[in-house]
Amino acid sequence: MIHCKGIYGLTGGIASGKSTVSGILTKMGYSVVDMDKISREIFERGKPAYIKVVNNFGEEILDKDEEIDRKKLGSIVFSQAEKLKILNDITHPEIMRESKNKIENILKDEDIVFVDSPLLFETIDTMKKYDLNFDKLILVYVNRETQIKRLIKRDGIEKEEAYKILNSQMDIEDKREKADYIIENTGTIEELEVKVRQLLKAL
Repeated sequence: MIHCKGIYGLTGGIASGKSTVSGILTKMGYSVVDMDKISREIFERGKPAYIKVVNNFGEEILDKDEEIDRKKLGSIVFSQAEKLKILNDITHPEIMRESKNKIENILKDEDIVFVDSPLLFETIDTMKKYDLNFDKLILVYVNRETQIKRLIKRDGIEKEEAYKILNSQMDIEDKREKADYIIENTGTIEELEVKVRQLLKAL
């Protein structure tokens, strides 16, 4: 394992392969805090965020098991900015607190932690308010056309829905400008692993 120190933010556009990079880092023995996983955990039935979201968006967002259906919720917030703000105001504080706790626990025993966040650049100001800061920001990059193709294939959705999801997020080119390091994910898994190793050496 390469010995570098710090808290590194890892992000990408949707369908860019960020989760694959997280998996490679984990396989190599590095700790990764998955903020998307935390965002799902806070939605578990009976938790404070679950209750607030159901109160604000109604029981029609629930599935037959009374769990929050993230696709139903997503179809509401991705097309209405004010609804997205309501959701973010509910979930962000919970996600930030839980993420910070996990990072602090890891750093008790390790020198480095990666924080996987799909909306890293969109929420970085909020993170700073919760004293969640990064030494460097890493972007897993593919161009917009590739994002659209992968998203349609991955989620089985129409092109119109894919564009709606992409348009609700910061443009991938804007993210590219803000990143300290860029991993271009245009090839095979093996090629991606090589690029991850090159990144670790750069860190």
